[in-house]
Amino acid sequence: MTLTTGDRVELGDLVARYALYTDRRDLDGLVSLFTEDGVLVLPEPPHTLGPVRTATGRAEIRAAMARLADIPVTLHALAGQVFDAGPGAGTATGHIACVAHHLTERAPGEVSDLVWHLRYTDSYRRDDDGWRIRHRALRIDWIETRPVRRWNGGERGGRS
Repeated sequence: MTLTTGDRVELGDLVARYALYTDRRDLDGLVSLFTEDGVLVLPEPPHTLGPVRTATGRAEIRAAMARLADIPVTLHALAGQVFDAGPGAGTATGHIACVAHHLTERAPGEVSDLVWHLRYTDSYRRDDDGWRIRHRALRIDWIETRPVRRWNGGERGGRS
């Protein structure tokens, strides 16, 4: 099986929506990107940078991603994506590079950007609604902390 240009566009939209919904804390939209039996495997930074904590199914994925509520602002910038046909019909794999920014106020007026340089290793399955994430494992390559000179005070993803 080969992926069509249309498949590649749809898969690119899928991973871009994951970043957008994460930044906007749209958990309904986010979990809808996964298959019903989808799996998300996350690291436990700063202790482990590889994928170790598994959430299976949309309810567990929602609970895992709800932990982002403690971070006022995030920005996931996709740096690259490669998609290949999977082993069976209606399947695909993906390797996604991303830089994830997490803004936090350490003290009044003292804002830091915790930056994760990361990669997602994905498998996808096409269902009646289109491509969905079947399995996503997040691995952090490195972490930096940067001072932030100015920020908008917590508006998420340009929401009004």
